[in-house]
Amino acid sequence: MPSLNKLNRLVTKINTAPVFCRSWLLTLLFGRTIKFAGTAGVQVEALDLRQAKLRLANRRKVQNHIGSVHAAATALLGESASGFLLGMHVADDKIPLLKSMQIQYLKRSTGALTAVAQLDDAQISHIQHSDKGEVVIRVLIKDQLGIEPVEAVYTWAWIPKVRKPA
Repeated sequence: MPSLNKLNRLVTKINTAPVFCRSWLLTLLFGRTIKFAGTAGVQVEALDLRQAKLRLANRRKVQNHIGSVHAAATALLGESASGFLLGMHVADDKIPLLKSMQIQYLKRSTGALTAVAQLDDAQISHIQHSDKGEVVIRVLIKDQLGIEPVEAVYTWAWIPKVRKPA
């Protein structure tokens, strides 16, 4: 599969580094690119062409009034997983945009949250071969007990960048 964009090339290079430092390097890259996620402390555990796995520790700065990860921080975690994965496939001359998110909060979470987003072959082909379009990505978010406290679906779109006149 070709390296379609700068992000893809950087992640591919990071994934050749020793295993012990990959997550740290991916998190550094992500936090510098998406400042809000970096501020919240979203950690990238793994990222490749098919799957993104991100984690958010239950720390004071992301907690709600009952001591669990805040609803907005939970939404950010899912957005980050789906958006980072989409970003692996959107060409550099396109702009990825979050179109919508549907999140149902089912129960209180316990401890850290982990989000896993995946793309199948048809979705990847659609992203790579469409000038503009959209894709729906379900993100599995689990707490440290393995319970899925939310159901989350993110719809991402991409459009061509507007070229400035020369």
